[in-house]
Amino acid sequence: MSNSRGRGLQANALGTFDTVVMAVAGSAPAYSLATATAVLVGAVGLASPAALLYCAVPMLGIALAFSYLSRIDVNAGASYSWVGRTLHPFLGFISGWALVVSATIFMVAGSLPAGSMTLALFDEQLADDTALSTVVGAAWFLLMVGVVLGGARLTVRAQLLMSGVELAILALFAALAVVHGGGAHAFDWSWLGFGQFDGLPGFASGALIAAFYYWGWDVTSNLSEETRNSRRTTGLAGLIGIGVVFLLFEAFTIAVNIILTSSQISSNEANMLAVLGEEVWPGWGGKLLIVAVMLSTIATLETTLIQVTRSLFAMGRDRTMPSALGRVHRTWNTPWVAIAVVGAVALVMFIASNALGTVGDILSDAISAIGLQIAVYYGLAGLAVVVAYRKMLLKSAANFLFGGVWPLFGAAFMFWTFVESLGELSAAAVTIGIGGLAVGLVPMLWYWRQGSDYYRPAKLDASRTIETAYVPDDLATAQSRVHEGLPTDF
Repeated sequence: MSNSRGRGLQANALGTFDTVVMAVAGSAPAYSLATATAVLVGAVGLASPAALLYCAVPMLGIALAFSYLSRIDVNAGASYSWVGRTLHPFLGFISGWALVVSATIFMVAGSLPAGSMTLALFDEQLADDTALSTVVGAAWFLLMVGVVLGGARLTVRAQLLMSGVELAILALFAALAVVHGGGAHAFDWSWLGFGQFDGLPGFASGALIAAFYYWGWDVTSNLSEETRNSRRTTGLAGLIGIGVVFLLFEAFTIAVNIILTSSQISSNEANMLAVLGEEVWPGWGGKLLIVAVMLSTIATLETTLIQVTRSLFAMGRDRTMPSALGRVHRTWNTPWVAIAVVGAVALVMFIASNALGTVGDILSDAISAIGLQIAVYYGLAGLAVVVAYRKMLLKSAANFLFGGVWPLFGAAFMFWTFVESLGELSAAAVTIGIGGLAVGLVPMLWYWRQGSDYYRPAKLDASRTIETAYVPDDLATAQSRVHEGLPTDF
């Protein structure tokens, strides 16, 4: 599917532990809890733990889809490649474009809190200044651009430091919240049931926001060309990452329900964790959780940059986007043109975001819009694995359940959530979400008319390729490159 004859990404740069760390960091537990909890509570009230619980089940189905697909096609474009080779190249492009747009929107939704949290460490009043938060957030973003440009090994070292401190702080406060006495409500098992939802539309709105919480674990698949034994490692890391963040999300949303009042939640949209920390540990708690959120936000900016730039790299390599995006730096083995383009576009969006309102307003619409785009490319991946493994689903119970039924359920859930939530979202969120996808039709049709080989794919069929799925990774990579007409080192 690629016509590129340039250098490739740095192979075997990441190990299993590195990839698990990237999966957890991709979902950004502290950031998601701080910025999305007020939005989730606003949508479903006390049912926020239930929304995260019921969204985790189909999300695991999507993670299984990514795991199974990564065994038979190692590609930095991930769902862009898989969907294009199973369902249709147009759907594959839209899948990749959905990730690109959602990740680019996140540069604003993520960088603003990074700036806001940094300012909050010095002065709470400054944290509400959108313009100043944008400037500081842009500085953090540019620093992460430099780290990602420096290569996969530098990226994972920075990630280990940031995510390690973040998870340690979250674990400490999860324990403190358990022993904390008193609060707004007593724990109620109904928070984990369906009774608290305002009908199916209310449940769909909660599920869409919950999808945003989990989003990001699939960065492991975009790093597959840079990971050792990637056919096994990337999928396993994604599943472990979802498990870790699920436990954190449940613990903290239950703690929010118990400890915080409705007024505390509604008046602190941009950073729920700081308020929770101050209640649990007055004086130090708020500051420590601000540090956790700041580190989480910066860490997930890094993983999101990886996702969008690796996706654009794969598109440039396949000439479904400008071929310059497929260029790799000679020293760092990173897609430097894609990184530079994303950085420039994000900076323009930072400036434009100042006209949209407060940090909280921007976050609310951006989270919902990103949720729509996540539902599209996750849902398409869930369908793709069923098509790719269709001849093998009845060969074993594991294939039938984990490669068929569960991913198909995940796909159906994502598409249902997408459709059902449209009537519940603000006009701005729908416009950003759907409009961002629609813009992708322009490059898709343009490069289709140019005759890119991506639109004449070799179909992805697990029954024909599974025999190469467990050979040594270097050999498997070489075989794949030979098949695509690319040079190898063998």
